[in-house]
Amino acid sequence: MSSESTITAAETPAANGHGEVHSTAGFKALMLGSIGVVYGDIGTSPLYALREAIVAASGTTGVDPQAVLGILSLILWALIVVVTLKYVVILLRADNNGEGGTLALMALAQRAVGKNASVIVLLGIISGALFYGDAVITPALSVLSAIEGIKLVTVTFDHYVVPLTMIILVVLFAVQSRGTASVAAFFGPVMCVWFAVIAVAAVPQIMQHPQVLAALNPLYAISFMIHHGVIGFVTLGAVFLAVTGAEALYADLGHFGKRPIQTAWLFIVLPSLALNYMGQGALLIANPKAIENPFFLMFPDWALIPMVALATLATVIASQAVITGAYSLTRTAIQLGLMPRLEIRHTSESHSGQIYIPRINLLLFISVMLLVLLFRSSSALASAYGISVTGTMVVTAMMGFVVIWRVWKWSPLAAAALIAPFLFLDLTFLAANLLKVVEGGWVPLALGGVVMLLMYTWRRGSRLLFEKSRKLEFPLTELVAMLEKRPPQRVSGTAVFLTSDPDSAPTALMHSLKHYKVLHEKNVILTIETAPTPRIEEGERIRMEELSATFSKVTLRFGFMESPNVPRTLVTARKLGWQFDIMATSFFLSRRSLKPAVHSGMPRWQDHLFIALSRSSNDATDYFQIPTGRVVEVGTQVTI
Repeated sequence: MSSESTITAAETPAANGHGEVHSTAGFKALMLGSIGVVYGDIGTSPLYALREAIVAASGTTGVDPQAVLGILSLILWALIVVVTLKYVVILLRADNNGEGGTLALMALAQRAVGKNASVIVLLGIISGALFYGDAVITPALSVLSAIEGIKLVTVTFDHYVVPLTMIILVVLFAVQSRGTASVAAFFGPVMCVWFAVIAVAAVPQIMQHPQVLAALNPLYAISFMIHHGVIGFVTLGAVFLAVTGAEALYADLGHFGKRPIQTAWLFIVLPSLALNYMGQGALLIANPKAIENPFFLMFPDWALIPMVALATLATVIASQAVITGAYSLTRTAIQLGLMPRLEIRHTSESHSGQIYIPRINLLLFISVMLLVLLFRSSSALASAYGISVTGTMVVTAMMGFVVIWRVWKWSPLAAAALIAPFLFLDLTFLAANLLKVVEGGWVPLALGGVVMLLMYTWRRGSRLLFEKSRKLEFPLTELVAMLEKRPPQRVSGTAVFLTSDPDSAPTALMHSLKHYKVLHEKNVILTIETAPTPRIEEGERIRMEELSATFSKVTLRFGFMESPNVPRTLVTARKLGWQFDIMATSFFLSRRSLKPAVHSGMPRWQDHLFIALSRSSNDATDYFQIPTGRVVEVGTQVTI
């Protein structure tokens, strides 16, 4: 594991306001961008959601018109209650200095609770781990469901569905390293065309069978659940497919802001989805055989090929959004100390949020391709979908309760009264999806379980290592006093020693004195902290404290959405009196070789896992963007 500059959390006051936009783009541009990025996943759900719900309810008995109305009512009210009320109206206000998403909410709740935040951190680990399950399944399911439309042109295309899907996914993951800036410009317009087309295509069907409008009455949904018993409960798992992607509303809050996301949902996305689902319902009432693929069968034969192309484009956009989300989540997890450092490449000079993480991209690609080969159809893969998203929604509701209570200063009863109905719905959906564990639901659970274990092991091992290292280290103030009293030979220049514990002498400093027996003219003990807020104001970025004539302590603070660039930040320290010159500065880092101890606080297998993770950790030099020519690494062996 490279260096002692393990990231630690720091307390910072929350900024005022909700959902501040970090972009100077106009409102219309932000709204258009949100349609392209935020709503790709939920916007492509009509490709399979209603079909899977009807099949789950009807089985081999055929399509019942009353059941169609009941399921349609369930879908429409799930969109209204879960997406509109829970996310658009309530949770978009629970921002962490303008940033949303499960880990941003975790950091906000953690700051509000204070020291007793271990349960909050565990919830954050669970929700973050489950998101990776979603990030793997969404590209496979979305692209498969779009390509399956070609089977309606002629059955001879049936054998080409899986190969075509895999080719598209290979291209999608291959272009990730180039960044999304150029492609993102087309996301909004393409998705606007998508929502317009799926809404317009549904209108003739609704006009021919206006009785489908009765599904807007929630009594049909209630009646369906009462009269169908266990089958109705099973159907809920498929109904939930219509609201997957709702978490993206919250996760992308920092990119587009609250109002553009809300406006796009209320005036464009929700009406289009509602119309399309009702159009599919009307088609099924008139022609039960259309259950084969009600989405594509709403279109005339001549429009099938263009619609397959448009659907493929829309699902690629949906996949791109969730892949990008996995990169952002990984960076946040690294900054919050939940994952080891990984190589992060910035793909845009103007947008810090546009990043590429090679190892995550490779792992996602392998997992997605395995899913396509394993399940081979969207219907089979739909069984695996839902568990990860419902699990994340349950955790989000729980952390939302903490924020409403402790941050918004509501009474516990009032906060519970607001969140409890949504939590009940989320738990109901989760229970319904858990029935599909054997059919494929084990996939996101297995993925989530692995990621959860890795996150927990890294966090626990890092804490144990920090505590052990601290016991072995010498108090910094005492060392400085000794060195000022009896100074060793001095050499010109500045030495910067990175450490996670600013009160103890860095291991690199102790070993440097032991082996070189010299000291630089100026010595800086540098600590890098990650705050539980997304970004840090430049005025609060640097803290300096002079310990003696030749020693000083510097603390650099970064938000959990920022990538730390140490040299560039230190240049700004000139305003505080430090004439930083990169060519006259050497950075000293300790490279620790870890060995398992007899009694470490973790099981032996977990010790070995932590050591493996630490070895895979990206070099601190690269992570903190320090020029390699200015770095001196000192090796030490530590038992854990």
